[in-house]
Amino acid sequence: MPGAMDAIIVGAGPAGSTAAILLARAGWSVALVEKQGFPRRKVCGECLAASNLPLLDALGIGAAFAAAAGPELRSVALMRGDDCATAELPAASNATHRWGRALGRETLDTLLLDQARRVGAVVLQPWLVQSIEGRVGAWRCRIRGGPSGAGSSLRAPIVIAAHGSWEALPSERPRRRLARAPSDLFAFKANFRDSALQPGLLPVLAFDGGYGGMVVADGGITTLACCLRADRLDAIRRELPGVSAGDAVEALLRRECRGVRDALAGAQRQGDWLGAGPLDPGIRLRADDEVFRIGNAAGEAHPIIGEGMSMALQSAWLVCARLLGGQRRAAPGDAAWQREVAHAYAADWRRRFGLRLQLAAVFAHLAMRPATAAPLLAAARAWPGLLTLGGRFSGKISCAADLSTMPPTAPPIAQPIADPIADPKDST
Repeated sequence: MPGAMDAIIVGAGPAGSTAAILLARAGWSVALVEKQGFPRRKVCGECLAASNLPLLDALGIGAAFAAAAGPELRSVALMRGDDCATAELPAASNATHRWGRALGRETLDTLLLDQARRVGAVVLQPWLVQSIEGRVGAWRCRIRGGPSGAGSSLRAPIVIAAHGSWEALPSERPRRRLARAPSDLFAFKANFRDSALQPGLLPVLAFDGGYGGMVVADGGITTLACCLRADRLDAIRRELPGVSAGDAVEALLRRECRGVRDALAGAQRQGDWLGAGPLDPGIRLRADDEVFRIGNAAGEAHPIIGEGMSMALQSAWLVCARLLGGQRRAAPGDAAWQREVAHAYAADWRRRFGLRLQLAAVFAHLAMRPATAAPLLAAARAWPGLLTLGGRFSGKISCAADLSTMPPTAPPIAQPIADPIADPKDST
């Protein structure tokens, strides 16, 4: 069978690349498999909370992030219709990194991936995972891609699923083809130049059937992102026949939110609208998982709190801290040891992120319903500290990753391979 690795990571977004950096830097041979070419745009709000910036320093890309990212995010606004409530965002206790910032995914993901490659991870891109076979401690991953489109195989005792919400592992794809419901949420994003949005302000948009946000990111580009119920999306498209879904969403946001109208009055859109979905908020991680799940593969909060990238980076750190514990050198492929690690990691994950998911779900459903959104805005205008408190409890200044738990280096477990060896019976 072709070359063996210590770990195979599926997906090279923030979660997968973070895990690859940490494991490769500790001496593991790591294959990082990504089906898309970089740089690439993603449907994402692009905000990174202050709690993650020390982690970026530890990963080795903090300076590059600081040089490229948008202005510090110091205030938050809740906008609905013509009304708006503003408040200060909570400041982190770290003297160097007190405020979050925004950076386009095409830049952030490339920074992380380049760092993973630099520290020794084998990056396979664009390669598609076709199947994962075997058992805990003895996995075989069939992949296809590269310049020739040939098939190859990798072996490893550990598999880490770091794919996105809409990119399930091969064994899970049939389950993802279930019928859609009117309440399903679809995500949209577009970038604009020369907007009038105040730098450093993070507006949260509430409107009937959806929610969204805006931010000034790198290069002065404003990102406008939202989530919209399927039934509301269908209704607006019926109102605007022949108009693309993205243009229909933009028309809806301009019509129903004065903050969007004002911000985009003299702006020019850069490129097309991106769309994805339906979203699947909730916990997918289980204590009895046979592969380790991080990022959206582990669980997804409603994007209204903007903590998706935080959970990606921090969950990768949590699982790697467990995998790099003292016992792993004795028997990294031992099934009993892996299950012990999986149980401990699942408990860590739920303890650190469970409340964020619950708060995000409550906030999202309040914002999307007229009967609750109006009182929510009235309360925020009367007591602006509620928004500040919400930012604190949603994880803006608390990091699940304890940076002192990660060993800086360690001897390799197995010899890395330079590239997967083509499997003759898989070749095209």
